[in-house]
Amino acid sequence: MSASPPPEHDDPLVQESRLRSERHRKSQAEGEPSVGRRLAQIGVLGWMIVTPTLLGVFVGRWLDGKFSSGVFCTAPLLLAGLGLGCWSAWKWMKST
Repeated sequence: MSASPPPEHDDPLVQESRLRSERHRKSQAEGEPSVGRRLAQIGVLGWMIVTPTLLGVFVGRWLDGKFSSGVFCTAPLLLAGLGLGCWSAWKWMKST
């Protein structure tokens, strides 16, 4: 007796195909987004990247001031904030 193939809903290719089809139908129904909507998306993306980056800088500067450690905490927290911001922006764009 051979093992049965996995259900279709578990196949990543089928899921992505369904998602792409739904996005296509939605774009056909709604039409092309306005210039204002595109500018708003760009603004949201910018803030999604900048906010965690600045938060990392501020927390890093505070920790460096508290421990007198130069940029020992600021540099890694800046990069961590930038990475988190880019990852969240990528996830948001992938879901939109």
